[in-house]
Amino acid sequence: MDPGEPYSSIFLDILLPWNYNVLFGIFLMLVLLILSALISGSEVAYFSLSPQDKKTLEDESSKASQRTLELLKKPKTLLATILIGNNLVNVAIIILSSLLMEMLFNFEGREVLAFIIQVVAVTLIILLIGEISPKVYATKNALRMAKLMGSTLTIMSKLFYPLARVLVVSTRKIDQRAKENQDSGSLITADELNHALELTTDINTGVDEKRILSGIVRFGSTEVRQVMTPRIDVICFDIKTSFGELQKHIVEHGYSRIPIYEESFDQVIGILYVKDLLNHLHAPDDFDWKPLLRNPSFVTENKKLDDLLRDFQDDKNHMAVVVDEYGGSSGLITLEDIIEEIVGDISDEFDDEDLIYTKIDEYNYVFEGKAALIDVYRVLEISGEKFESAKGDSDSLAGFILELSGKIPQKNERIRFENYLFTIEAADKRRVKRVKVTIEQEEEGK
Repeated sequence: MDPGEPYSSIFLDILLPWNYNVLFGIFLMLVLLILSALISGSEVAYFSLSPQDKKTLEDESSKASQRTLELLKKPKTLLATILIGNNLVNVAIIILSSLLMEMLFNFEGREVLAFIIQVVAVTLIILLIGEISPKVYATKNALRMAKLMGSTLTIMSKLFYPLARVLVVSTRKIDQRAKENQDSGSLITADELNHALELTTDINTGVDEKRILSGIVRFGSTEVRQVMTPRIDVICFDIKTSFGELQKHIVEHGYSRIPIYEESFDQVIGILYVKDLLNHLHAPDDFDWKPLLRNPSFVTENKKLDDLLRDFQDDKNHMAVVVDEYGGSSGLITLEDIIEEIVGDISDEFDDEDLIYTKIDEYNYVFEGKAALIDVYRVLEISGEKFESAKGDSDSLAGFILELSGKIPQKNERIRFENYLFTIEAADKRRVKRVKVTIEQEEEGK
């Protein structure tokens, strides 16, 4: 090719005269691209129909709705039919595009240009028109696309039934073999779930739904110590407490289950269920209530919430004492604490209405020192990855600040971490009580 030769003359040189065969080939190519788009879109549409969409189809009496429901009764056969049809159409597009390129262009001596047009350009066209665009549309209009393709897929299912049946039977055997050899505990990672959540949630997904889905994703990696009630906040009573005094405390605090200890909280000997006292409300103050105690359950701080929930279900238990590596009691965890990690806070008439934080403005918050770090992440709407990498063994905001400073900071002392400024608003010689968190904004030009 002459470097001085203009591109227009090069193009005219390789462009051959058109004829009716070319026009028919272009027309057929457009038809195949449209068919590929419809089949690809139907794959997403049929397998993303919600229970409400299926209920709508059942309530409708149209033939399109009935055909759609019939196809959904055999999902594996439907998927095999769609994949067979889509691959056949795409192969036909590739073959036809090669023929059209030979009819339209003369690529003699221009192998690189031939590769760009015949491979790269055709691949991009198939991906954009035949795959990506229709699937994006089908995600938003699943019901409409499913009803639109009902007749076409019904015909295809009859045409491709023998081949689809072979694929279904063979894949079923492969699935059975895979399930036998696969560890069910390693099917999917939390990162993969997070990625799936980002792909499947859209503007139609409610805030509550997103919160619950995010809670489920985090659930398996959250440890007991991150959500437990620390021992300093646990309401518990000495075994020597008189029955009259015990009743007063129960009415005051309003809990249905209360740990009972001997000498100190490190020696919890039982759990008192308040409902067990109902038959003894009028008993004298010297009534011996100790036989009413139930055996306590103990869990370690690093136990995962999903494992603990399973244990609670198996044991029909609602409360466990959390112990540290030395055998001392470090806190208390309940079934409500676990459920709240998924659905959010559950309040009843006995819960303290005081919030653990105050939002001053968009960039300033005041937290209690005992606020759990995962609650801080939730309020600040951050992932908390930077905090997690620097928190050490701490699980509360106060503990995180102690980890950063290496000492108990004094009132008005400031500690900076990344783009967060922590100002100690209340503290004593033993702990940090209240912290102001300021989110610093990067200066323009930096």
